[in-house]
Amino acid sequence: MNQTWLFGLFIVVVLGLLALDLGLFHKGGREIKFREAIIWSSFWIALALAFNGVILLNLGHDAALTFLTSYIVELSLSVDNLFVFLLIFSAFRVSPRLQHRVLFWGILGALLMRAVCIGAGVAALHRFEWLTYIFGLILIYSGIKAALEKDGDFDPNKGIVVNFFRKIIPLTDQFHGDHFFVRDKAPRGGTRWVATPLFLTLLVVEVSDLIFAVDSIPAVLAITTDPFLVYTSNIFAILGLRSIYFALARVVDLFRYLKYGLSVVLVFVGGKILLAHYVYIPVSLSLAVILSTMGIATLASIFIKPRPSADPESTSPAHVK
Repeated sequence: MNQTWLFGLFIVVVLGLLALDLGLFHKGGREIKFREAIIWSSFWIALALAFNGVILLNLGHDAALTFLTSYIVELSLSVDNLFVFLLIFSAFRVSPRLQHRVLFWGILGALLMRAVCIGAGVAALHRFEWLTYIFGLILIYSGIKAALEKDGDFDPNKGIVVNFFRKIIPLTDQFHGDHFFVRDKAPRGGTRWVATPLFLTLLVVEVSDLIFAVDSIPAVLAITTDPFLVYTSNIFAILGLRSIYFALARVVDLFRYLKYGLSVVLVFVGGKILLAHYVYIPVSLSLAVILSTMGIATLASIFIKPRPSADPESTSPAHVK
């Protein structure tokens, strides 16, 4: 089975499962409980590993190891995005039962945006090899910036993105169930279609994912420029984000040191890009470094108690880029 058939299988499986997800398992919208979130997270991770097994059988050991490393890098960096999603939902006051709907359609948008970004990135790297150094510097800068950044207030309602969309899209301030658009009174009489706060939330989530792709896609391209492996590993990581989000929302305090682990990963991958012509770092070593770094960050978050704060309201439980 060549890459064309594997990619066809990938598309059929992904679209089929997404259709079942929204049309059967989460039809009508409801709050996702912690136990259910853990089960679905395990399912999506198991599915990615099963697909990796198919790659191993058809494309060989090197391709399978490359896919696994790319998947873990993308999943690790994407988890950081979930902290921002937490704050976005809080700022727009989106009820827990509607959050799954926003993330579902956000993932569909990500399927298309990531395809465009990855295609453009691979084409650019093949034509302009010097761009690898730009990608490397971007990753190192992002890693250092993330480590030095202090947690603070984050209000997407006051951001440039929201202000821009408010000027070009008619909006209502009221939620209307799980609808993105409703008919409302027009200023000069009659009715018109207007977007609800739920649609505005979706737009902010989509733009946030596009911004995060600036970090994650170059990081995966540092491991491989094979469009098939880059795209499939990206999408499998994104597919599990919704379930991981609902699990993470209830144990957010366990990830205090996650941003430092992600910072190390970004700097390591950026350095790997810059040294690629001088030092060969095998994919297996990259995988070991990434897994150990994220493992240490997770253990530190669990076992190192936070310092007591004089003002308990002065800190934020989530990290924002």
